[in-house]
Amino acid sequence: MKLSLKIILLLLCLSTVVYAQRSIKPVTIEPGVSLQLATYRHSAISNIQYTLDFNIPADKSQPINANEIIDFSLSTTPQPLQIDFKQNADHIKEVKANGKIIPVEFKAEHIIIAQQYLHSGLNKISVEFIAGNESLNRNADYLYALFVPDRARTVFPCFDQPDLKSRFLLTLSVPIGWKALANGIKKDSIVNSIQTVYHFANSDKLPTYLFSFTAGKYTDLKRQIDNRDIEFLHRETDPVKIKLSVDSVFKAHQDAISFLENWTGIPFPFQKVGFVGIPDFQFGGMEHPGEVQYKSSALFLDEGATKDQFIARSNLISHETAHMWFGDMVTMEWFNDVWMKEVFANFMADKVTEKLMGTETFNLKFLQDHYPAAYGVDRTMGANPIRQQLDNLQDAGSLYGNIIYHKAPIMMRQLEKLMGKDNFQKGIREYLKKYAYGNATWNDLIAILSKYSSTNLYTWNKVWVNQPGRPVFDYHINYTGNKISNLTITQHPEVGAPRVWPQAFSITLVYPDHSKTIPVNMNARQIVLKAVTRLVKPSFILFNADGMGYGLFPADKAMTGSLFNLESPLQRASAYINGYENMLAGRAFKPAELLKLYLKGISIEQNEMNLRLLTGYITNIYWSFILPADRLVLSSELEHTLWAAMEQQTATNNKKILFGAYQSVYLSADAKSRIYQIWQSQKAPEGIKLAEDDYTSLALTIALKSDTVTSVLKQQMDRITNADRKARLTFMMPALSLNVQDRDNFFNSLANRKNRQKEAWVTAALAYLNHPLRQSTSVKYLPKSLELVEEIQRTGDVFFPQSWLAAIFSSYQTKDAYRVVSDFLKRHPHYNPKLKDKILQATDNLYRAQKML
Repeated sequence: MKLSLKIILLLLCLSTVVYAQRSIKPVTIEPGVSLQLATYRHSAISNIQYTLDFNIPADKSQPINANEIIDFSLSTTPQPLQIDFKQNADHIKEVKANGKIIPVEFKAEHIIIAQQYLHSGLNKISVEFIAGNESLNRNADYLYALFVPDRARTVFPCFDQPDLKSRFLLTLSVPIGWKALANGIKKDSIVNSIQTVYHFANSDKLPTYLFSFTAGKYTDLKRQIDNRDIEFLHRETDPVKIKLSVDSVFKAHQDAISFLENWTGIPFPFQKVGFVGIPDFQFGGMEHPGEVQYKSSALFLDEGATKDQFIARSNLISHETAHMWFGDMVTMEWFNDVWMKEVFANFMADKVTEKLMGTETFNLKFLQDHYPAAYGVDRTMGANPIRQQLDNLQDAGSLYGNIIYHKAPIMMRQLEKLMGKDNFQKGIREYLKKYAYGNATWNDLIAILSKYSSTNLYTWNKVWVNQPGRPVFDYHINYTGNKISNLTITQHPEVGAPRVWPQAFSITLVYPDHSKTIPVNMNARQIVLKAVTRLVKPSFILFNADGMGYGLFPADKAMTGSLFNLESPLQRASAYINGYENMLAGRAFKPAELLKLYLKGISIEQNEMNLRLLTGYITNIYWSFILPADRLVLSSELEHTLWAAMEQQTATNNKKILFGAYQSVYLSADAKSRIYQIWQSQKAPEGIKLAEDDYTSLALTIALKSDTVTSVLKQQMDRITNADRKARLTFMMPALSLNVQDRDNFFNSLANRKNRQKEAWVTAALAYLNHPLRQSTSVKYLPKSLELVEEIQRTGDVFFPQSWLAAIFSSYQTKDAYRVVSDFLKRHPHYNPKLKDKILQATDNLYRAQKML
């Protein structure tokens, strides 16, 4: 009886397993990594170990031969296993499954392992292959692996999805004299007759997009800080930059690690600290544990560096360091939540800035860093929500942009204010500890934070995170005699269905001899601000005085006479931003009117960051929203005002900011002669320090604005000693040629992917190629520029589509240019919606110029 019962139970179990296997829907074999494929693999695969060996030749045109072993556990084998590899089949030399050579089956960017070669439990797949070059960024004497978001599969076969964390045991064979850095600790290096072989320790558990390495002719610096070994590779050759920067770079990492360990309550979560400065890196930085990659120019600053540049360097290092906890230790399950890692990296970096530089500087920097950039997308017809849908990882790059990097930190700051700083920190600490070295979603985080808040965060989350756009605020004020009897503030969406953005901000009532700031809790479509009742009528009202609120606020034109006398730099910055946004919305200022107003402030404004903000708006309005004929009329006054303000300002950095604005806008013959003499003599205006990079920038400007000078760039080339900077200038020279055919040939060459390898060079060259002074001959490039966007998205790194579009379209204002965009979108009604949004975002100024001009 007992035996029969056991047999029956066993049969039932077996039948249940068979039924479960049959009931699993077959995963479609398609390009990319679909959500369906990722979901299935996450349920079936675990305990992944990659063992990788890359043999890197000195000649970058020669292939990189590689070997790989993937060890993993498989819970079930109901269908073939798909291993991602985005290369041609000829890159696969041999495949073994559990020790047996099997036929190579390759479909739609996947190596297919049939069920008969697999079994439940431990499995071993071995592949001999040629590594793909696309994401190895091979240069003449260095390379670096950059795999975010789904580029690991372009280099080696893998399970390229963020919720299959793995360990990586790496061996690199590189030319003699090359240094190397990777995620794991360097165990040893063996030099033979032709190569150096580096063996690295097994990495911590990482998703494939965080696996990385670099190798090349680098200078290798090592320090021990707080009993922690830190390694820094770089290619900088300027002794002044090295002397002024290296200690500061190490110190900034130390400060960031110390702050984050204290704030999170979790020690640095990886086995090592290492980073590399890469010339013209695609991003500011990339957070690979043990091998953080930075744009070299962001780390190495010269004698003329401004306060803003120093703060930006500190913030960048803090951002990438924060990723060690946010994104690296706790990783999103799927790339629709990629914004989570970025919002926390930015948010925590800002907190480091606040500790190091004080609350006043932090508040001002937060406002200037995040709000203009977020508004630059959220005001457009291509606005996207913070959290977006993603069906296939091959489209993950299109999720990146200023909404996740800049609107999301604003949202998070409002959330912290809503919950209270202590409760917010408690919730984040619980989240980090619960999901350490694993994966989590935004809903997982909201569930934890809700325990520490009395507010319904799910409702709050809907408008802030899941929907695009920003609110528009208006007000109505009544007076009884000389006193306020009623002040009503309303909000409505700029576009779309009615909704409310719950948020806190302040208004300031400004009087001739004092001011009074009133907090506003804007938790409804309309509120009556009782705190101002019976207060004396002010000279004007400044909305969003504390820079906390998000949206389009009223601009009181009565403030224009007193704007630059506001005592608080934060209040002035908020007013500058709001004035510009109201100009774009057609609510308060005309472009020429706002330009003249801001010009009045450049000799009065003493705060360096505010001066940079003002001059940025001045140059933007001048080139984008003033007609060419009017520009010529304005240019003489603008040049004179900027030069006079530069001489009047006393701070070196302020002078340099104004000189940069002068360099941007000058058009007159006198100004051309003045700039040429400064460049030729290498003698900067009094009180300003100019370094090699500044003189290169001047040479490029002279080449752009001159009809006769042809040798400036060649002479500047002779002055440059750094090989990487020489190569950049060589690349850009055809884009600035006086010969239209040379410029045409340069643009046409960009259709070939190999000529787009250095994306930072490409976008810099495109900005000159499409400068307003060259648009009469460059407007013909616009149709092809749009046609290439889909390919740019497929082949470029995550920011390339938007930087490509911005470099090309940002300063066009003509009807012809607008017609090109409109016609393109009409001809492609089923165009990729995320890329369509990118086009609408990049051409928003062009769209608004049609109404303004």
